[in-house]
Amino acid sequence: MAKKPAAQSPATKTAAPVGAAKPPPPATHKPSGSISSNPAAPKATQQSTLSPRSSPQEIIIHVWNRYLQDTPSRTMLLDAFMAWLVVVGAVQFLYCVLAGNYPFNAFLSGFSSAVGQFVLTASLRMQTSERPPAGATAAAKKTTSKTVDGVSGELVEDRKISSERAFADFIFGSLILHGFCVNFIN
Repeated sequence: MAKKPAAQSPATKTAAPVGAAKPPPPATHKPSGSISSNPAAPKATQQSTLSPRSSPQEIIIHVWNRYLQDTPSRTMLLDAFMAWLVVVGAVQFLYCVLAGNYPFNAFLSGFSSAVGQFVLTASLRMQTSERPPAGATAAAKKTTSKTVDGVSGELVEDRKISSERAFADFIFGSLILHGFCVNFIN
């Protein structure tokens, strides 16, 4: 350890020079769409494991921290939209219960629109998820299957649906859903 400098009066104190600090490493791009300063460095969040005697609050905080750490931002956006759809559906249902359901077709149309959009968004989230769920079987975790190309006779791996195709299906399904809902109001 270095020696402390001689005691100075508060009026004559100056900032001590900082040792040669290393500049931060350059930012690198991760495939999940987020930017990290150093992928080899340990995570800033605490990687503690839960004990069997953990309190419910510790479990919730641990799950929330793992969700924030491991989930790509695109998936978080879908989750936020799904939470919003749950709130919209709950508000419509509460309004129907408390204020009455005079234009019942309007209630059914709005509520089914929220539920249908939630289902379509959940489907989009599953199709664009980067990894299978933890409890999935080995067959479900396998994302590629091999087929024989008819022209060349070579083995070709068929990958899962691309993100662009899944989003196009989501938009097409949403347009059909809302077309039916608007038509049902009348």
